[in-house]
Amino acid sequence: MRVYIVSIGYVGRDILESIKSGVESSLPGLVCEIPNDIIDLPREAYNRLRRQYLSEPILGEVLRYALKLESERGGPCIALGVMDADIYVPGMNFIFGEAQCPGKAAIISLFRLRPEFYGERPNHNLFIDRAIKEAVHEIGHALGLRHCKNPLCVMYFSLHIGMTDRKMRQPCGDCIVKLGRKHPSV
Repeated sequence: MRVYIVSIGYVGRDILESIKSGVESSLPGLVCEIPNDIIDLPREAYNRLRRQYLSEPILGEVLRYALKLESERGGPCIALGVMDADIYVPGMNFIFGEAQCPGKAAIISLFRLRPEFYGERPNHNLFIDRAIKEAVHEIGHALGLRHCKNPLCVMYFSLHIGMTDRKMRQPCGDCIVKLGRKHPSV
């Protein structure tokens, strides 16, 4: 399975490269590519009152992009959109990411992954670790994995950043078995 990691709005290439290599080492059967394309944030997704973007229209743009890539390149894929804007779904204050489960599209937001967001000193390694975990989590959903009950598994649902920090970058043994049943090459 090929995963295309695409910027939604501007995200530095170095960050995308770090996510790419983290995803490939956490899910060894996947091949990741970073296209030069940039997906625009849909204006209609912005909620001025909340100062956040509704994730669903953004996920829709990423799905359109994934379908275009499949058509052009002739094979199944997942598109992971990476953005630096704050996102939410109805009923939640924010989310770190969202994906079709299973599906072809996933998104992550870097906005709340930086230690500075929580009043802490900048820590690039911690920021990248969090981004990789969120990317692997959302790609896991796109591959058909649901949330896991193991708080150390990357597929565990994170209500706050501390829960993300506690998780491993990889799926637990149970999730690896489930993934192997659904996608033997991953």
